[in-house]
Amino acid sequence: MTDTPSGAPTASRKRAEIRIDRAAGEFRRGRAVAFIAGGEAAIARPVEGLAEDDFATFAAQRPLFLALTLRRATLLHVRTAVTDPTLIQLPPDFDAATVRALADPTADLDFPLRGPLLGNRDAAPRPAQAAVQLCKRAELLPAALVHLLTPEAAQARAAADDLLVLDEAAIGMLPETPPDLTLVTSARLPIKEAEAARLYAFRPADGGREHLAIVVGDPPRGAPVLTRLHSECLTGDVLGSLRCDCGEQLRGALQAIAEAGGGVLLYLAQEGRGIGLVNKLRAYRLQDQGFDTVDANLRLGFEADERLFVAAAAMLRRLGFLKVRLLTNNPAKVEGLAKLGIEVAERVPHAFPANPHNAHYLEAKRKRSGHYL
Repeated sequence: MTDTPSGAPTASRKRAEIRIDRAAGEFRRGRAVAFIAGGEAAIARPVEGLAEDDFATFAAQRPLFLALTLRRATLLHVRTAVTDPTLIQLPPDFDAATVRALADPTADLDFPLRGPLLGNRDAAPRPAQAAVQLCKRAELLPAALVHLLTPEAAQARAAADDLLVLDEAAIGMLPETPPDLTLVTSARLPIKEAEAARLYAFRPADGGREHLAIVVGDPPRGAPVLTRLHSECLTGDVLGSLRCDCGEQLRGALQAIAEAGGGVLLYLAQEGRGIGLVNKLRAYRLQDQGFDTVDANLRLGFEADERLFVAAAAMLRRLGFLKVRLLTNNPAKVEGLAKLGIEVAERVPHAFPANPHNAHYLEAKRKRSGHYL
């Protein structure tokens, strides 16, 4: 099962996907990566996890830039912040703690005064843009330290320091390009809400975390099937968090599907609306400071919702379901599936009563994200 863009050879695409995954792993280890696209190049590393000795080593070569999303740069009142990402040339007296604080909004109350900071008016070179995109792919704060170099100098640095290189093909696939999926295996899995269930595992071509599908019963492929797209939520699904309604939605969907005589639930590996578990916890800290769930994500430098539904549509097609009755309150899911060729015959409401811990969260989803609540 693949969704390969027109004209892109599958083998070439897979090589690029694997290289992106390796680069994301390097970023998660705090390692630098070389980015080379056309006549532009950069050596970059994530700000998250930056130690003083790492910073001193990286800052030995100047000029040194901090790449932040426009949302974060605007929040910091960076002058001339008009491009996304925004490049800020760092003064020589900045240390690692200051740079980490610039990237992390949960530290804003502890480091309230910074700057003045001046952003680059020109659009950031593609390698700098790719560095921020790779931070997101690695589920890190979207902020990177960047050295802008010539392609020749970047190649020499990469060879000398044994750095992974992302070339034009891989960089071109970074923006919102989910990898192809392969159905790996399936097994019968009786569960509390639906004993007649089977679990299917789909693995991304880049080696990332698997997406899962729970098919209850044997629903007909030609008729609209009751379907739920459920983004994984460790805190709600497993720990029973009261801050969200995810656990109730998961168990309620499985029960509704079983009572309907069959259907499918897709369990998608996109924690925290696609920003990852650690960043979701950062968003919780911001919510505790008074920001709602939308503003918390925006202050972190992410979009309000970073999820994509390409994987969901591909999984449904592979399972033989082209028409769905979608259990959701989120209009974006209806629109997203429809754009990807899955017919949404009906939106089935899927709401649960609020509790004192998630009432504000649910209200923000209704007012800010247009959920039918």
